[in-house]
Amino acid sequence: MDGAGLARRIVDESAATAAEILRRTGTAPCLATVLVGEDPASVTYVRMKRNRCARAGIESRHVALPADSTTQDVVAAVTALSKDPEVHGILLQHPMGPHIDERAAFEAIAPEKDVDGVTMHSFAAMGFGLPGFVSCTPGGIMRLLDAYEVGLPGKHAVVVGRSAILGKPAGMLLLGRNATVTYCHSHTRDLSSIVRQADVLVAAVGRPRFISGADIKPGAVVIDAGYNEGNVGDVDFGTAAERASLITPVPGGVGPMTIAVLLEQTVTAAARRFGLS
Repeated sequence: MDGAGLARRIVDESAATAAEILRRTGTAPCLATVLVGEDPASVTYVRMKRNRCARAGIESRHVALPADSTTQDVVAAVTALSKDPEVHGILLQHPMGPHIDERAAFEAIAPEKDVDGVTMHSFAAMGFGLPGFVSCTPGGIMRLLDAYEVGLPGKHAVVVGRSAILGKPAGMLLLGRNATVTYCHSHTRDLSSIVRQADVLVAAVGRPRFISGADIKPGAVVIDAGYNEGNVGDVDFGTAAERASLITPVPGGVGPMTIAVLLEQTVTAAARRFGLS
């Protein structure tokens, strides 16, 4: 499954919409990024997102906070961006450090600017199937499934992982499309036997090659949302590809889709701000 190619098409469409917003309002969509500290991986990730914004005609505003910032410092910075009418979307990069209450920081993001889909408001909207912004990686997964015309009603979808911004919302979005969803995690007994039942498998556990190709049901659709050291995913790609009907590579699968959905939702937030959607 070519996530990189689909992501390029989504970004191109977002760029066209951003240009139209600029033409009609004189203002380009703006994404604010907030980074606490100088973790190399986070710095690189934020820089990459800002570069993608520039190529899509989306302005970016960066707020760099020192590593010793308190929860109150982060909340204050995010609150200020939430109140700023010139900012349409907010990305709060995480992790932020064990001394910061990340949930409190996320909840300072105004729902209409939560283009990364990390607040409780967005989580509830995903769960109830209401309008709102989806978590970007699960949203990208759903776009991939749609692009490859994967029928979900009645299918058994197994999600390995239960993080608040990946595993849990991915399962809710699949459930909303009439799949039968099983969540698995570190306490799941006999994980292999459950994985073998999956018509659609979403691997989001954060452990390299955690799922063996031998456990993939023949003909299953495999979405590998993991990214580990050495550019490998959570699924043993070589052996899994021999049994799966469709599978996402790492890199080039889910990763590009995450950023594409972030940019698309930023443009959507701007359009709503100006009453253009």
